[in-house]
Formats: sequence, C-alpha cells, structure tokens
Amino acid sequence: MRTFYSILALILALNLSAQTTTTGPKNGHLIIAGGALRDPAVFAKFIELAGGTESHIVVIPTASGREITKAIEESIISSWKARGAKKVTVLHTTDPKEADKPEFADVLNDATGVWLPGGRQWRFADSYLNTRVQENLFKVLDRDGVIGGSSAGATIQGSYLARGDSKTNTIMVGDHEEGFGFVQNIAIDQHTLARNRQFDMFEVLNVYPSLLGLSIDENTAVLVSGNEFEVIGQSYVLIYDGTHWDQTKNQFVKNGPNQERFHMLRANRKYDMANRKVIPQRRR
Repeated sequence: MRTFYSILALILALNLSAQTTTTGPKNGHLIIAGGALRDPAVFAKFIELAGGTESHIVVIPTASGREITKAIEESIISSWKARGAKKVTVLHTTDPKEADKPEFADVLNDATGVWLPGGRQWRFADSYLNTRVQENLFKVLDRDGVIGGSSAGATIQGSYLARGDSKTNTIMVGDHEEGFGFVQNIAIDQHTLARNRQFDMFEVLNVYPSLLGLSIDENTAVLVSGNEFEVIGQSYVLIYDGTHWDQTKNQFVKNGPNQERFHMLRANRKYDMANRKVIPQRRR
C-alpha cells in the first residue's frame, strides 16, 4: 500500500507544474477558514452539513504540536458537542505508519464530518500524507460528508502547501509543498489581513504561476461546493487569479507585468474556481 501511495505522491508532484484547472471535490463540501474562527454561524453550517443532531465529527488536532492528553481530548469533545455534534472522536498521531493502519484510520469510515484545527500545516503533512488516513478523508467527501479546518487546517486542504516550511511560518515556499489536495491546483493562506499577509501569496505564484491563490482573513471562511465557493464569516477573502477589477473600464482585466493585484470578496460573494471568475452578485 505504501508503494502505491508513493507513486500517487509522485504523480501529484508532477501535476503541480502541469495542471492548470482548479477543481474542488465532486461530492461533499469543504469549509476552509482563515484562523481565529469565532463566528457561530460558520460552525453551525459545518454541523448542518455533517448531519446536524445525527453527526459524527472526527477532530484531528495534530497540527498543534501539543501532547493530546486525556483532558485536552475531553475538552475537544465537549466543545463540539456544545456546538450540536451528536458524536465526537479525536484522531491523533505523529507516526505515518500508525496513520496507515486500518485499526487507526478506519474510524473515519463512520465520520460525517472532519475538522482540522490550527497549528503548523507541515505536521499534518508529516503525519498523514500518503496514508490510509488521507485515503479515508477523501472517502468522507465521496459519501457527501464535510471536511473543515481553520488556519493550518485550511492550508492543508489545498494541493500546494503554502507556509509549509518546518523552520518558520514566514517562508511561503518551504520544505513541505504538498497538501491533502481536496482542492486541486490551489495554494491557500490564512490570517491574511490580521497579519498583513495580503502580498505574500505572490511569492508562491512567482514559482508556480498556474496555481490559483486563495488567502483568507481571520474569522472568515469559504464554503466549497464542487468547483465554486461562497464566502461566509466576518471579513474578506483574497483571490489571486491574475486579474483585477478596473474601475475606469468597469470590467475585470488582466494584471500587467509585476502588477500585484487581487480580488477581495466579503460574505455571500461567490467564485468559480474552474473558470477563475468572480460570480456576479444578483441584485435584489
């Protein structure tokens, strides 16, 4: 099985430079949040998509780098039950060999939703890339479940792992470059406006210009359904697709050479990732 996953990882790496279309999951939904998530409406949407009062939420807190003690596990379970989850399971390891074992990973076979909290995204990659856990995460989506995450749990959902360097979170193109790939041909950043990161995505796009860049501010998320997403939460989402809105021409235009421009969308605005277009807002 590990040989199969190694081949799959190589294929994904080759596709990073070859693929030009950004695609979301065919089934299920993603909630990708920019960190410091407090908005109860975002959590409520996640629980709703996971089945509401019949939901089984699996939380994977590995990115934190903390020892997951019994007390921490109980705190995680109680907080999610307070949000309306019926059943909550905590799944954690730092050993990819353990993550590849059926007796560890197959708890996800009963999950209706999975939540990936914050920390450092490379820890997710080290523990779960090319393992049975990653395979089972895709199966959650295949049966119309939902996967959500905030901060590190947002970035890992993309195919390219922005800020994946294990030394510091200030390096955009680091020693870990592969994410879980729930959305293909995308790089996802977080804490954007709160940490003055709005121009950092260009460091990734200068190396991998075919990627779609998505940068999400705190207490804000995108709800991904197929190849489109809708902004939910309290702040802005920045989109880097090589175009911007020209107020003088009253239309979208391509960025000029060395022109670092992007779109900023707030709640209820939608974006077509496959065609790289802001979806016009319907007038009421």
